[in-house]
Amino acid sequence: MALLKIARMGHPVLRRAALPVADPSAARIVRLLADMAETMADAGGIGLAAPQVHVPLRVVMFMVPAVRAAEPHAPAGSPGGSLPLSVLINPEIEPLGEEMEESWEGCLSVPGLTGLVPRFRRIRYSGVDAEGQAVSRIAEGFHARVVQHECDHLDGILYPARMRDLRHFGFVDELQRSVRMREDEEARSVAAEQPDQEMSQVPAEEAN
Repeated sequence: MALLKIARMGHPVLRRAALPVADPSAARIVRLLADMAETMADAGGIGLAAPQVHVPLRVVMFMVPAVRAAEPHAPAGSPGGSLPLSVLINPEIEPLGEEMEESWEGCLSVPGLTGLVPRFRRIRYSGVDAEGQAVSRIAEGFHARVVQHECDHLDGILYPARMRDLRHFGFVDELQRSVRMREDEEARSVAAEQPDQEMSQVPAEEAN
């Protein structure tokens, strides 16, 4: 196994449509999957597409951590909706309904940034797994989101292109700082409206 270099936003490989995999059992695909898994783990990611490691093939892998997996349509054998590392080769996605939801996303190819992205809430996805077996699952919530995000890479789409409002796009640390400042202002406003004798009940971090 080997660590692969992750392409960053702006590299042409991330703008191209990836090619179908002719033989999922080929030795080069087996090696690619092993290298992608090692690279994803080293980078602390929960999903990775082959174009992100400069390989323009329709291959993705992803996982759903238990902490992000409160969803009713969990795959069999995945308690609480969590999903171990999963591989999809030549994936296809079908939205189940028109309901969309927005949530924050990040990307190993867009380091340090995050954005509020609308996605279909519920989907069916299919493809071939690492053992060459056909896969078909229904997913919703975070599970559906991560699959849509990774499969977008196969069509040359990065998540900022899906955003409705670029005011909700920025560096993670700056957005976190903005949230903290807003919360502090709200806390001070609430404290100012309370009687003096109640000030001691305000937690220190909120009263500052």
